[in-house]
Amino acid sequence: MNIVLTGATGTLGSQILFSLLESRFHVLEKIYLIVRRKKHVSAQTRIENMLDSGSAPTFIHENRKTIANIIEVIDAENLLQPAFFLKENKAHYFIHSAGFVNLSVDPKSKSEIFKENLTLTQNIFKAYKDYLLKFVYISTAFSIGKLDGLLKNNYVDTEQNEYRNYYEASKHAAEKYLVKAGTETKIPIQILRPSVLGGNILDSPNFFISKYMVFYLFAKFFYKSPSSETVRIQANHDSKLNIIPTDYAAKVITKVFDTDVNQLNIVNSKGTNIFNGIAKILETVNFKNFKLTQEFMDTASEFESALEQFYYETIGVHLTPYLTSKPYEWDTTLLESILPIPKYNLEDYLVATVEFAKSNGFRNQRW
Repeated sequence: MNIVLTGATGTLGSQILFSLLESRFHVLEKIYLIVRRKKHVSAQTRIENMLDSGSAPTFIHENRKTIANIIEVIDAENLLQPAFFLKENKAHYFIHSAGFVNLSVDPKSKSEIFKENLTLTQNIFKAYKDYLLKFVYISTAFSIGKLDGLLKNNYVDTEQNEYRNYYEASKHAAEKYLVKAGTETKIPIQILRPSVLGGNILDSPNFFISKYMVFYLFAKFFYKSPSSETVRIQANHDSKLNIIPTDYAAKVITKVFDTDVNQLNIVNSKGTNIFNGIAKILETVNFKNFKLTQEFMDTASEFESALEQFYYETIGVHLTPYLTSKPYEWDTTLLESILPIPKYNLEDYLVATVEFAKSNGFRNQRW
C-alpha cells in the first residue's frame, strides 16, 4: 500500500500519520509526506522532530528505524510535481488533510481562503490523477453551512444558500468539485468531515492536541485578558458545542479510507449545551465576569465595556455565528458502525482539555 499524505505536521494530519503507521504497519510500502519547510527548518527535520517528540505514541518510538524506511518526506515546493517522486506503475491513495482554517468573514480574505482550500485542491487532483487509486479529502462537518435539524452524510447533493464564512464555502466547493472530477475520471472520491477537534481521549498523552484552535482560542482570549471587565457573550441557549477527540477522528479515517464509504461526518453523537460549555470554559480559566445572553449586539454604542468590544471585534466575529446557530445534530449511525464513539462525560472532557491547554500556556507544538 502506497499513500500520499498532506498536512502531516498538522493537528489532525499528525494523528492520521501515527494511526496509519500503527494500524497498517505490515501492509505499508511507502508513505509520502508533503511538508512545508518552516523558516530555517527543513521538511525532513520537521517530521523527524515530530516522530521523536513526547507526543508520538510508544509504537512510533519502538519502531522508529523501520518507520524511517517507510516514510519519504517531500518538500511542499514539489507538491504539484509528482513525477519527481512517484512511480507511474503504482497506484496511490492520496489523503489530503492539509487545509487553511480561517473563519474570517472579511471579503478581503475570500480570495486567499478559496485559493488555499479550493484552487489548490483542484490543482492537486489534476496533477496526481494518473497516479491515483483513490482521493480522500478531509473537509469539515460545518461545510454544509447554516442548516438545522438532523444532518446526514451526503452534503454534496444538498443545496446550500448561506455559509457562516468563506472557509465553509470553500470546503463545500472543493467537495463538489472533487465528486464531479472523480466521476469524470473514474477515480473514487471519499469526503471525510471531522467536527471541532479536541484533545486525545484514547491515546496518551490524554487531552493532548498540537494546535489550539476554535474553542481553545475562546479560552485563551479570556485566560490572557488583563482586564476584569464584564463581557456579555451572545449564544443560542438551544445550540450545542460538538467536539470530537482528534485521535478518535484519526482512527476513523484510518479505518475507512480504503472502504467504499463515499461521505462521512466524523462528529460526536452528543453535544455540550452552549451555555453550559461556555460557562465551564470560562470557569476553568478563572474568568468570572461574564454574562450569557441571547440578545443581539451589533454596534459599539451597545457594548458595556472595552473588553466586551474587543471580544466582538476579534474572536467574537468568527465564533458568534457558531455560538448562535440554530440547533442541529448529525446522524451518526454509519460512523458508529465503523468505530463506536468513546463514552465519556462531555463537560468533564471539556474542562480537562482546557486545563491541559492552560498547563501548556496554550502554546502550539513547534515541529
